[in-house]
Amino acid sequence: MNDDLSWMLDSALEIPGALHAVLISADGLLMARTKDFDKDDADRVAAAMSGVQSLSRSLGFFCEDPRHAWRQTLVEFDGGWVFLISAGEGAYLGVSAAPDVDMQDITFRMQQLVGQLGKVLAAPPREDLGVHS
Repeated sequence: MNDDLSWMLDSALEIPGALHAVLISADGLLMARTKDFDKDDADRVAAAMSGVQSLSRSLGFFCEDPRHAWRQTLVEFDGGWVFLISAGEGAYLGVSAAPDVDMQDITFRMQQLVGQLGKVLAAPPREDLGVHS
């Protein structure tokens, strides 16, 4: 897990009603989570969301054109919402929210966050420029 990205995810929680956020890899591994979200729960959510995005992608043909790319999955529960969007190559951002969350605000914030995460995830690793003996 990348604690350096966790602080970025916390910005999603600035939207009233937002509860938790996770960044996951396409293969279902947890990459980052908001600070107040239990790691075991975040691992379980990451695995489940990997399956949700896979199922969602397979439904593109249902929009009458199989070239339609998956953009977002929204799942409603009695107690709230789960939003899932692509966060770059092989990464997905998931956010849970209370039933009364402003859906436009949360999706806008998620898009902003994806823009920031994309820059961080696409940056090449730093080289160790230290002198070795």
